[in-house]
Amino acid sequence: MSASSPSFCVANDSVEPAAVPNHVLPSGDKMPSIGLGTFGSDHADHQLVAEAVVTAASVGYRHFDCAAVYGNEAYIGESIKAITDGGVAREELWINSKLWNDKHAEEDVIPACEQTLKDLQLDYLDLYFVHWPFPNFHAPGCDITSRSPDAKPYIHDNFMKTWRQMERLVEMGLVRNIGTSNMTIPKLKLVLRDAKIKPAVNEMELHPHFQQPELFQFNIDNGIVPVGFSPIGSPARPERDRTAADTVDIEDPVIVKIATDHDVHPAVVCLKWAVQRGQIPIPMSTKRRNILANLKAVTEDPLSDAEMQAISQIDKNCRLIKGQVFLWKADQHWEDLWDVNGEVTTA
Repeated sequence: MSASSPSFCVANDSVEPAAVPNHVLPSGDKMPSIGLGTFGSDHADHQLVAEAVVTAASVGYRHFDCAAVYGNEAYIGESIKAITDGGVAREELWINSKLWNDKHAEEDVIPACEQTLKDLQLDYLDLYFVHWPFPNFHAPGCDITSRSPDAKPYIHDNFMKTWRQMERLVEMGLVRNIGTSNMTIPKLKLVLRDAKIKPAVNEMELHPHFQQPELFQFNIDNGIVPVGFSPIGSPARPERDRTAADTVDIEDPVIVKIATDHDVHPAVVCLKWAVQRGQIPIPMSTKRRNILANLKAVTEDPLSDAEMQAISQIDKNCRLIKGQVFLWKADQHWEDLWDVNGEVTTA
């Protein structure tokens, strides 16, 4: 990790954080309606992502979406310290992190969270997710055909053992809210049935070409806030996640036309749509102009009802992050991860 310490100050062209809408969770906590993603993918090293966190805070961001598996939480911890040393109270920040797949064992959950807290230099997390419902580990950068010999399907009893430890984190005061990620309706139904502390949030892939209307509405109906990763279609996702059938949201004629009418980049239209629809987008950028434009997208010049309706008609059911490396058999199709038949796939 770099020995240099980041510095923080509020920019003259910053957005007032209070102008950013929020979602009230069952705990009463207010979660800002847009967050900065910190997954550097293949195009941003850890230091660059950490610098983006400081930049984002300087222009008005207060919500940061982290994860242990990204490998950069110790760098981001230095950024958070610079932000709070620069005058932003910890209570004004919203920091998420996620439990990785190799830490689902009951004895691993609490130590994993404690390590994240140490790396981020925090006493508590505002929100902690179970990153994927599968305890299936894969080596970083592995091919999509790679399969762990220890990989398993979703086993609900095992997941609930993990979830009980997530609940303990809340009871211990280390985490204020807990959530799920990359879940399906059949899996969420089981968790909602059995959880003592129900998931406040479900993070999932959401963008105009992959709107997941049934899952989105299920979340809303059950008081779960939908958080959307890849909100502009993830143009910088790793090469292994790309297939020939994938579509590009920001090249869609409807999105491009609306962007032209509003004199903004098509990515900004995707973010406006997301927030006005009722989900929390998590865009990632390391460029200051894009970071600021993304934040302004949710505080000014909203889309009209007609524009929102037009975007609702361009869903192509195009999942970009398919998750092949989490499959548990060599001959499976990626759809087996997503319970497309309406039941939890275990075979």
